[in-house]
Amino acid sequence: MSEENVLFAKQSDTPPAEEIPAESQSDKYLICVSDSLLYGIDAEQVVEIITDHTITYLPRVPHYVRGIINLRGQLIPIIDMRLRLGKMPEDEHCIMVVNVENNVVGLLVDGVERMADIPRDSILPMPTQNPQKLISGMCSLPEGATMLVLDCSLLLHG
Repeated sequence: MSEENVLFAKQSDTPPAEEIPAESQSDKYLICVSDSLLYGIDAEQVVEIITDHTITYLPRVPHYVRGIINLRGQLIPIIDMRLRLGKMPEDEHCIMVVNVENNVVGLLVDGVERMADIPRDSILPMPTQNPQKLISGMCSLPEGATMLVLDCSLLLHG
């Protein structure tokens, strides 16, 4: 075999990009803060972030539903993350509008930090005795902080 053929044989031994194991891939998360904890929400679920919207109170809804907002003609229920996680409400907040199973919902959080690329293999499952049923995993961020992965579908069903 000539040197040229050996060179091509070695190159063909590397797997194509689609065969790279999923463990080495990453997902984008929007990191927000609620009660001094960092929560990551899958960026594909985030529609937009809004501030200074009037929330209209609704009677006879769960205590963690603060009410609704009218966003460009669409009525969106607002879930207070602090109340949903059993904490005290806060006055300073912003609303993250997310699409969960084709339902648009607003999450009231203390603030939005940044977008982060998190390797899939760095996300650890939560312990089985996890008191926070809305958290599906956690990981360490490069600066040393811990991010809890928020399972948005459990916000509606949990």
